Amino acid sequence: MTLYTYLAIFTAFFVSYLIRILPLTLIRRPIKNKFIKSFLYYVPYVTLAVMTFPAIVDATQTPLAGILALIAGILLSYFGAGLFPVSCACCAVVLVSEFFLV
Repeated sequence: MTLYTYLAIFTAFFVSYLIRILPLTLIRRPIKNKFIKSFLYYVPYVTLAVMTFPAIVDATQTPLAGILALIAGILLSYFGAGLFPVSCACCAVVLVSEFFLV
């Protein structure tokens, strides 16, 4: 391995370690600020959305099928459908839309 590889591994280790250790050392008291608490509450949801939404569109043969399935999933979940019916309906929307689009 080259020096660049070792530097890249060390940098990745250092950054990931720093992210984990800084909150433990800097924040000693409970957080009372409402803005910071709400920000930290929504960070996992935003991260999941940022990783999931591009995959929905890119996982299909045509991006339009993924967009249609996303819209169908949002509408079904808005009207109270559970996770399993929404996922089945999204799969059906992709199957039908790709059959007609391709």
